[in-house]
Amino acid sequence: MSPSASYTPSTASGAQIQKNGNEWTLVLGRDLSHPPAKVWTALTDPEHLRQWAPFDADRNLGTVGAAKLTTVGAPKPRITETEVKRADPSKALEFNWGGGDLRWELAPTDSGGTKLTLWANINRKYIAMGAAGWHVCFEVLERLLADQPIGRLAGPAAMAGGGWEQLHADYQKLLGVETPGWS
Repeated sequence: MSPSASYTPSTASGAQIQKNGNEWTLVLGRDLSHPPAKVWTALTDPEHLRQWAPFDADRNLGTVGAAKLTTVGAPKPRITETEVKRADPSKALEFNWGGGDLRWELAPTDSGGTKLTLWANINRKYIAMGAAGWHVCFEVLERLLADQPIGRLAGPAAMAGGGWEQLHADYQKLLGVETPGWS
């Protein structure tokens, strides 16, 4: 049995919504037990991204400039042309993915770890799904950084089991939102 087969997400936490009219931003924070430089590498290096992120990158995202991100698990290949707008090593990374801006901030903690905060512009109808998806990605990232990789769980793979539906429902409650019905 693969390690990811036994994965169950932790409790929904660390999320909030910033609202500016119809523009909603998911803010999701996590304390990681690894230093900012190690977290930065995982956020920017294509080899590391392939192990935890919901997209693949055609280049290292640690410098400003054009890049291509390929969404994982999409029914057909979905490649997004993006621009890394900010790349401040071990501190901040900003780019666009799937039509929404992503901003990552890394701050050192007193214990030698990193406070990682993600601001993600997501269609408000799907903000709880985004929170649940990024929650799973953050947990896979933490295990990767601890040299205990469980394999990427993104898109349909994340939703296929292991408590994702409950996590999604918990984020709906935590954030006070509902997800539209599926046909």
